[in-house]
Order: sequence, then structure tokens, then C-alpha cells
Amino acid sequence: MSTKKEFGDWQTPIALAKRVVALVSELYGAPECVVEPTCGVGTFLTASGEEWGGGVTYQGYEVNETYVDQARSKLGAQGVGIFHRDFFGEDWSANIKGLGKQKVLVVGNPPWVTNSELGQLGSTNLPVKTNFQGLRGFDARTGKSNFDIAEWMLLRLIEALPEEGAMAMLCKTMTARKVLRHLWKTDNSREGARLFRIDAMADFGVAVDACLFFISGRRGRERVATMYADLSPRSASTRFGFVGGDLVSDIDAYERNRDLDGGCSSYVWRSGVKHDAAKVMEFTRHGEQLINGLGEQVSIEEDFVFPLLKSSDLGNGRVHIRKAVLVTQRHTGDDTSEIQHRAPRTWEYLLRHASVLDERKSSIYKARPRFCVFGIGPYSFAPWKVAISGLYKRVSFVAVPPCEGRPVMVDDTCYSIPCKTKEEAEFLTELLGSAPAQEFLQSLIFVDSKRPITIDVLRRLSLVELARRLGRLETLQHFAEPVPVGKEVPVQMALLMEP
Repeated sequence: MSTKKEFGDWQTPIALAKRVVALVSELYGAPECVVEPTCGVGTFLTASGEEWGGGVTYQGYEVNETYVDQARSKLGAQGVGIFHRDFFGEDWSANIKGLGKQKVLVVGNPPWVTNSELGQLGSTNLPVKTNFQGLRGFDARTGKSNFDIAEWMLLRLIEALPEEGAMAMLCKTMTARKVLRHLWKTDNSREGARLFRIDAMADFGVAVDACLFFISGRRGRERVATMYADLSPRSASTRFGFVGGDLVSDIDAYERNRDLDGGCSSYVWRSGVKHDAAKVMEFTRHGEQLINGLGEQVSIEEDFVFPLLKSSDLGNGRVHIRKAVLVTQRHTGDDTSEIQHRAPRTWEYLLRHASVLDERKSSIYKARPRFCVFGIGPYSFAPWKVAISGLYKRVSFVAVPPCEGRPVMVDDTCYSIPCKTKEEAEFLTELLGSAPAQEFLQSLIFVDSKRPITIDVLRRLSLVELARRLGRLETLQHFAEPVPVGKEVPVQMALLMEP
């Protein structure tokens, strides 16, 4: 196991710590007490002591005994208290209250790893597992329940701050936003939330969007934070906040397009097909031959094989089909055992690779039909789609046509709207590419996220209000009207769309 990774062992350069402390001094003034909860060798305590001198109390906590010894050797003679403690075993409210001070500054650099990463490392350096985010159902069982260890730590520290206290922590920018979202969503907002970007590659050698997260202990009702371009309150800034039940990345741009927030009942964004077994379920074509990700030549019936567009295709505006995917169901609950009668070679192929498919780790496959997939339904088999990749920073929609008479699937990092005709798909693509739509969606998107564009963001856009603003409402209403299966949809497609 990587001890460095397990304990978030990226020691802060002293030059960066000094810049942080100087900024905090400008924002907050001199504290009565400085606490560094994961102090390592005491870099922030050293910088704080140089900034504020001996009239301030200093305390550091560290789980690594070697670092404790080094910090005590360096800072002990200056009266700095260094405690050999595990962050997760401490009662931080009691610790800070026990200081008997009001103007307490909590400063430092907590671990930048997630609970799932530590779980994969076999680490016990974790908080007691609780669903502290209050997630339900599918979200609680999938990636949304994964969180940065720092997220949990920062929330505990903010809860422990006295009214006149403040916290200044280096962390991933995404982590700071998650913390603020949690506070805002649970009506536990604190005043003065600010994020100052840092160059994590220059300071730590890691390619991640990171910041100094500053917030006071004073409770308030504001749900807005300011993001600065660097470690200066005079650098370029934008405001993000919590509106309509979720985060928006640019409050000002959002306010200009608030009328577009509201969703659309006529068109529903859907996630692409999820199978978690690409080497078995996805193929490339060489003439009439299918080749799976294991390099095997595959001879199966075409009934369950569909053209596939990946995130990289949509992100680069491509609709040229390079891949195919095995889709075992029309609905998520379909009994897959019927495949053995309808397509025996396909069933034999699935059985041959059952060890891979049966060992898919996600809990979503438990108590489901064998070899099942997700992100599948009648919408998947629509003849046309408007689709977008969730992994790219730019908001780029693509009209996806059928391929050789078969509907095209998109993978689970993509989202799509089903369409009945080419005209409908091209019209919706035009609407979504308009300036108001682009500005509205960009106001909701955080480009540093692993998946900047999410289904929750897309579903907030009201196509009705967008069409109304652009003078295209009548056309939208025409396309949104239900069309009897087989009337305007090609017969082959109509059959594929049937339950």
C-alpha cells in the first residue's frame, strides 16, 4: 500500500504556506489560536508563527509518529503543542471549545483522496461509514456516494468552529464546492465563503484543480461564494452558489437566464447504456467480423448487437460508428434467459464470459437478471437521438442518426434525448446550440469536475421556455406531439421501439 497516498502525505511547501497565511492575515487579521489538524512536519504552524509571533497559541495534530517527532523537534521550543492523534478519533468540537478562545483559525492541508480509493488500498485511515450526504436509492449505491476524505474532515471542522473562528484549508476545488453544497442544502450556511485557486502542479506535482478554501464560523443565510483566480482577493473573480436546489457555477450568468430553469416534461434526458464489462460487451468491426476487447473473433447473432458511440466520439462531434455493443435487454427488468432461445450463439458467448459479467462489482447488478445492463429502455431504441458527452468541458450537442437501419446506442458517460425523425433531432440540436441555452448550461457547469456535464444539469433546461424566447415554440410543440408508432417512424424502427 502507498503510505503517501493513504495518509495524504503531500507536505505543503513553506513558500505556499507563507502565502496562504499572509492572505488569511489580510482577510481575518491575527487569530488568538491556530490549529493545524493534520500538521505533518508543521509547515503551516511555522508560517503562522512567523506571521503572528508569540502572542498566539499554536497546536498541531498528526497521525504519523515520525512527523510528530520532527515537528516537536522543530517547534517544541517555541511553545507549539504537537499531539500524536488520529483525526478520525478526535472530538473536534470539544478540542476547540477547550481552547477557551473565540478567534480560532483552523488551517492546513488535509488528504486529497476519496473513500473508495482508500478502500481499494485496504486502508483503515477512514471515518466511520455513514451516509452523511443523505443520498437515497440509486445515488447512494453508485458513484455519487463516493466522497473525498477531506470533505468529511472539513465538515467536521466547520461544525466545530466558534462564531468568531475561521477555517483556511488547501483542498481540491471540487471538494470545497461539495462542502458548501452540503452546508447550503442542509441550512447550515456560514458567512464569508471564498475559494482562491492555486497551481497544484507547480506546488505539489499533481494535475488537479485545487484552491485555498476560506470560510468563517459565523452562521448566515447566504448561499453564494466567490472564486478568485489566484491567492489574492484582488484577482479576477466569479460568484457561484446554490439556486433551485443545486449549485450554479456563475450566479450572474444564471440570473440572466433564470427563466430557462425548470426542466421539460416533453423531452427527458437519459443516460447511455451501462454494462461495466467493455472487453466483453463492446466490439470493433472488421468487415463482417466482430472483435471484442480481449482480441477474440466473435460470432453471434446481430439481434442484440447495436452500433455504439463513445464519449470521445460525441465530444469531438463524430457520428461515424467505430464500435458496437451487446445489449441484452429492452428494459432493465427483462428476463435475459430468453436470449438462449432467440439467439443461442449470443447466449453461449455470455456464458463463456460469465466469470467477468457475474463479478461486476456495482451493487446495481445484484438481484437483477443475469447479464443485465442499465441505462436501457424504449428511449434507447429511438431512430434518432440528440446526444452529448458528459466528460468534455464544452457544451456540444450532436444529432445522432441511425446506422444501417438500426438505432445507435451511446455509452454511460453520455446523455441523449430520443427523437422520431431527422427533422426533430436537427431542430433540437439547433435549439440546444443557441446562445441562451449555451450560456444557461455553462452557468451550471463546473469545468474542473470529472464529469462537467451531468444529467441533473441537462434536465434543468426548459426547452419550452428556450423555444419561446427564440420564437420557435410552435415548431417545438409540433415535434413534441405524440406520433403513432409506424406512422412517421420507419417500420423497422417502430418494431425496435416497442416494449
